[in-house]
Amino acid sequence: MPQHTLAPRICGNCDGFATATVTTGAHHADGTRKTLPVDCPACKGTGRTLPASAPASALVRR
Repeated sequence: MPQHTLAPRICGNCDGFATATVTTGAHHADGTRKTLPVDCPACKGTGRTLPASAPASALVRR
């Protein structure tokens, strides 16, 4: 019987493109542009989000 695995949830803020390279406008001595890698703040550069957890009220036993 085949095993079913859930697909990882893609980050809604970056759509899975977790790291972007931003040019600073400056150039190196050899003429190439200076760039900075910037990670998505929501997923912290992973491109995926964690599944939503149960609300705290559902975890309390009465």
